Amino acid sequence: MDSSTKFWMVEGAPTPVGPFSHATEQDGWVFLTGQMPTSPDDDSAPLPEGVAAQTTRVMDNLVLVLKGIGLGLEHVVSVRIFLTEFKRDYATMNAVYAACFPPGKLPARTCIGVTGLARDALVEIDFVARRPDSSAA
Repeated sequence: MDSSTKFWMVEGAPTPVGPFSHATEQDGWVFLTGQMPTSPDDDSAPLPEGVAAQTTRVMDNLVLVLKGIGLGLEHVVSVRIFLTEFKRDYATMNAVYAACFPPGKLPARTCIGVTGLARDALVEIDFVARRPDSSAA
């Protein structure tokens, strides 16, 4: 098994808003950096309006990163979600988020209220995924 760390930058995924890789991988465990609701086509475009549209964009961005490294949502084992308006946006975000996964196949998850996010986003989400064949890269 290859134990070296891989640092993934995925072509077509959004431009990082800070100094980080889209994902890192060690022994088949893949840690995806939290994605913002930025456009992968135009980093300077305004963010979508409202938490539903932002959650959709964030999940789409995470799927772009997953696909770029040969994985999909079915490989996600853990999720962290950060919301700036927790009480107001929790239910709406949950509805959009839950629709992304098959019923009964939801990853473990933590959702945290925060005071602010980059780009004044309402939501940020990160993933931990696992390759089905951890010896493959």
